[in-house]
Amino acid sequence: MVEYKKNSLSLTNTVALGTGVMIGAGIFALLGQVAELSGQWFPFAFLIGAVISGFSSYTYVKMSNTYPSAGGIGMYLKKVYGKTAWTATGALLMALSMVINESLVARTFGTYVLELFDVESKAFWPPILGVLLLITAFIVNVMGNKAIGRSSLVMAILKIGGIAVFAIGGLWAAGFTFDQVVPSQSLTEHSLVDYLGALALSILAYKGFTTITNSGDEIVDPKRNVGRAIVISLVICTLVYLMVAFAVSSNLSIQEIIAAKDYSLAEASRPAFGKYGVWFTVGLAIISTVSGVVASIFAVSRMTTMLTEKELIPHRHFGMPGDIQKHMLVYTVVIAIGLTVLFDLSRIAALGAIFYLIMDIGIHWGVLNNLRKEIGANPIILITALVLDVLVLGAFIWSKAGSDLLVVIVALVLMVLIFFGERLFLGKKRTVEEE
Repeated sequence: MVEYKKNSLSLTNTVALGTGVMIGAGIFALLGQVAELSGQWFPFAFLIGAVISGFSSYTYVKMSNTYPSAGGIGMYLKKVYGKTAWTATGALLMALSMVINESLVARTFGTYVLELFDVESKAFWPPILGVLLLITAFIVNVMGNKAIGRSSLVMAILKIGGIAVFAIGGLWAAGFTFDQVVPSQSLTEHSLVDYLGALALSILAYKGFTTITNSGDEIVDPKRNVGRAIVISLVICTLVYLMVAFAVSSNLSIQEIIAAKDYSLAEASRPAFGKYGVWFTVGLAIISTVSGVVASIFAVSRMTTMLTEKELIPHRHFGMPGDIQKHMLVYTVVIAIGLTVLFDLSRIAALGAIFYLIMDIGIHWGVLNNLRKEIGANPIILITALVLDVLVLGAFIWSKAGSDLLVVIVALVLMVLIFFGERLFLGKKRTVEEE
């Protein structure tokens, strides 16, 4: 495997990595689920989710300006909490949420590909096709930074341009006017908990900006460009999400969006463009999901490699050749394959949202209490980001406890196992060092 080198990722390639992860998950995997919780107001859920993500990004930008690192979030947590189980648990939750995102996108890839074929068993094939995508993404990552940068940039240009064509064409075909921006549906048709739950999923659609921080050492002029890349990626994705959301809502009723929530963009293209629109949309989905998985696997391998080198997580070679980075690619893809096979899209998205928001809260809390003066962070913005995350997470867990308690139980059990497993590992490590 090619070594990751300093200055090997330009600002443009870094933005491509960030938008690659965000657009791959946000549009194709989550739009229908957000609409299910918020009805006709789902475009505004993506807009408010962008605002919340903007507050969250402030912490990461300030940290990256002071501590650019290939470990990204893992290094930030270590700066905040030291070499403790809290640091390792938070970093592993972030890594796990990213792996979950990979399985979410991989399964979405399979769902959209099936729209090209008349297949009876549509439940069987999505995980199989998703597994094939994950294996392909692993091969691309083994080829190293240059291949990742080039593929991410080309795919980012293709998919953003293609999605813009889809959105503009959809709005034009539906005769969209600005009078339709405000929905006819009353806000009272959904509960406050449901709306906040929709925000949790929309935030998941933007969390890809955090992958940029995991490549800090490889980015040209990281103290300047990490923050710029995060802001540019968020702005691009917000515009894309809003255009697509209004295009879908203009061509399908909420009931139709919910019925086709796993492939809502493909379904929305039928009224305006017929089968050719479906082919075009599926092509965009393939490009978006492939680039999203490649970028995410890249970021996870960088963060977990740093955690291993800092002796925050255990590592076993299991007889595999190569360095730690290559091993982490294998572990990441194997876990993602397992999730792709075992869970459906809704449960995968729910687990990812819970783990990400808990990690995000930990970052804001730690910086607020321990590092805000050192990095020059505004406490009001930090507190705002913290409060917004807590409100959204609390409502989302409450909503899921009523509709799918198993997801909440699985999330809780995994977090407890990770925390106490890390306490045991670090405790043994400390004992050995003292001896």
